[in-house]
Amino acid sequence: MSPRDLFGAALRGLNANKLRSLLTILGVSIGVGAVIVLVAVGNGSGKAVQARLEAMGTNLLTVSTTGGGGGFQRGQAGPSSQQYSLTLADATALADERLAPDVSAVAPVMTSSGATATNGDTSYTVSQVIGTTPEYMPATNTPVGIGASFTQQDVDDSERVVLLGQTTATELFTRPASAVGQTIQLGAIDFVVRGVLASKDSTGFSDPNATAIMPISTLRATQAGYGALSQIVVQAADTDRVDTAQAEVTQLLTARHQVPADQTSPFRITNSAQILQTSQDTAATFTALLATVAAISLVVGGIGVTNIMLVTVTERTREIGIRKALGARRRTILGQFLIEATLLSLIGGAVGVGAALIVTRFPLAGVEPVLVPSSIGLALGVSAAVGLFFGSMPAHRAAGLRPIDALRHE
Repeated sequence: MSPRDLFGAALRGLNANKLRSLLTILGVSIGVGAVIVLVAVGNGSGKAVQARLEAMGTNLLTVSTTGGGGGFQRGQAGPSSQQYSLTLADATALADERLAPDVSAVAPVMTSSGATATNGDTSYTVSQVIGTTPEYMPATNTPVGIGASFTQQDVDDSERVVLLGQTTATELFTRPASAVGQTIQLGAIDFVVRGVLASKDSTGFSDPNATAIMPISTLRATQAGYGALSQIVVQAADTDRVDTAQAEVTQLLTARHQVPADQTSPFRITNSAQILQTSQDTAATFTALLATVAAISLVVGGIGVTNIMLVTVTERTREIGIRKALGARRRTILGQFLIEATLLSLIGGAVGVGAALIVTRFPLAGVEPVLVPSSIGLALGVSAAVGLFFGSMPAHRAAGLRPIDALRHE
């Protein structure tokens, strides 16, 4: 038989039992669709995390200490004075281009948590009050959406001005735009709202918009006492100079605090580029895991193809015997059943791809799926391979039947 005749015979064989063929196609389509959708979800999740980290800047270093100090919780008497606590003098030294030529910007940071903000009869507990300098906003990609930022003069004069996060402004004023120029109270101190920060996406469990930012001198005087810095934000001059800037920061702080050479560094320096790379590796592993789990459904679909084809061979045993008695060759019978199995898998694969293209247009579990074109080709290729592999045993069984045995089959 010619290839065209074989193909026609295979189609007639599939059409002989439409319901069985439909169920087989459905099983394969679920497997193919699951692979494409889960890979898209994993890829979308990784892209979302990557975008958030890149928005923070890939040339950012965050310096903190493991040697004490580093923050203030309301209700405490104040942070203890320790040798390795970060100070404003450290931030000033890091900003000196002679000492750290690969550093472009430095922002000292102090934090106070749990402050109550009040606007008339409306109150809201701010998750975190940040005291810093104007360099903090561009360095951490925290732009002011409405109004303006405070200035270095505000820091020098300890002006009682504040920038509100979107959540804080909404809770206090309903409309963030109306907050600018208004006076609120943080604790028992009046502050003038200088601006409202642009909304930021969450990268964890806390709301990054439930914040308030003010001059660090004002925070030290009115909210958090005169303790150590929570951290120092350092921006490298370029993404290619992050590692060099990190080495300069480490060397400078080690020298300033006289850390013994045989002692583990008390300073923790977080490199945003390293965090980004780690997140990308984690996302790739997560996507591969999802694809592996989804591939199991493809195997299940392949087993379904085997079962259906075995049933088909059993039902058509007499037909096979007649054809072989009339001179049909082994390869003809083998080819027909292999084509049937492959067609079932390919049609199922095409249906699965179509369903996946529709499903991935909508958010899934809070994640915007990002379709991976290669996953479509791979899923279709695997579905065809599944048809050939799992259909080969029934096909060989059909081709190996002896005509006399097949004709005697009831």
